[in-house]
Amino acid sequence: MSRIAEIAAALAGYDPQALGVGAVQAFLARLAAPAAVTENERIPLREALGRVLAEDIVSPVSVPPHDNSAMDGFAFDGALLPADAASDASVTLRVAGTALAGAAWRGTLGPCDAVKIMTGAVMPAGLDTVVPQEFCFVEGDQVRFPAKALRRGDNRRLCGEDLMQGQPALLRGERLSPAALGMVASLGLPAVPVLRRLRVAYFSTGDEILSLGDAPREGAVYDSNRYTVFGLVNRLGCELIDLGLVRDDPDTLAETLRRAAGEADAIITSGGVSVGEADHTRAVMQQLGDMAFWRVAMRPGRPMAVGLIPKPEQAQRPAVLFGLPGNPVAVMVTFLAFVRPALLRMMGCHERGCAPPPLLRARSVSAIRKKPGRTEYQRGRVEPVPGAEPAVRIAGNQGSGVLSSMVEANGLVVLHHEQGHVAAGDMVDVMMFEGVI
Repeated sequence: MSRIAEIAAALAGYDPQALGVGAVQAFLARLAAPAAVTENERIPLREALGRVLAEDIVSPVSVPPHDNSAMDGFAFDGALLPADAASDASVTLRVAGTALAGAAWRGTLGPCDAVKIMTGAVMPAGLDTVVPQEFCFVEGDQVRFPAKALRRGDNRRLCGEDLMQGQPALLRGERLSPAALGMVASLGLPAVPVLRRLRVAYFSTGDEILSLGDAPREGAVYDSNRYTVFGLVNRLGCELIDLGLVRDDPDTLAETLRRAAGEADAIITSGGVSVGEADHTRAVMQQLGDMAFWRVAMRPGRPMAVGLIPKPEQAQRPAVLFGLPGNPVAVMVTFLAFVRPALLRMMGCHERGCAPPPLLRARSVSAIRKKPGRTEYQRGRVEPVPGAEPAVRIAGNQGSGVLSSMVEANGLVVLHHEQGHVAAGDMVDVMMFEGVI
């Protein structure tokens, strides 16, 4: 049994002519696992943004490495705070010196002494509480503050409260974010072990497509899809292989797909996968690989193909092919809904990192027509509303070939499979673009 048939047999209710969004996602989760990438390298931290960790990073130090002050103020022994102080009671202490960040204070403390301390400075031995300077009244070498201004232990960062030495700081499969880079830097590590970049080949198909720089001609359109796919895949940090524009010639298509399979882990095409189209893409794909052609219950983006194209070296894992629709918006929607999570799995990300982005709940400004039985992704513009839930309005023309409304939008309003018409004021789910594309 082929791998495609094996996965299809394991999915309840699999019907390639009427496939729900959830079934497509479940299918691709199986197809993309295990990760396609196993080779790794060690690279400088500055080059690691978006890369996937090849090994756990174990903290070689505690962070912070010592108890320190979280505020500019005065450090003292919190035992000096009265248990039941009157509302107007105060505490008066002698200031024995100043502790600056970057060096431990080495002075001697008396029983009722405080130390003026800067944010990040090491807490002097025996002191466990910091009163912020804005609560204090200073006269000579005396500091006074309200007794009820704080509790023992306030404004002190504990040694290792972020990370303890020997603990895992980041796990294999973590895709390194700006925050993760900062965490690695806080451990003093100048380089990290990462998996190699996933190699993704992509091309557009069709005799009606013009390359940039070609003279316009009747019935032809410029190739926007290749640049959209470039942007989407580049955001993932993959290595891109641009195979250009491929005409509707069976031999050229076959040659291009073989080359793509030989050079890449994944292949993305746009156009040529609809039933009845006057081109050769479907037939060539079927001849070269283990393929499935779907009609997905969604809008936009109904036609889609997925499969495995063997590499010249048969022992190697086949390249995964994603055949996307030809309409520009449908390319973006199917990429975000299906291809992006699959590529993240192939990159070696752990399961949490492959999950679709969380959906934002927003209130629809206007009514939206929708019939149950398919998932719809409508371009929307989310705006904040002071003191209330965010509001979302539909952004311009929703035609699957209209990119201007995709540019205007900052998210996709996700109208789920069984959902019907939306009334003005109803809450809806929105897949936000920020951080995704």
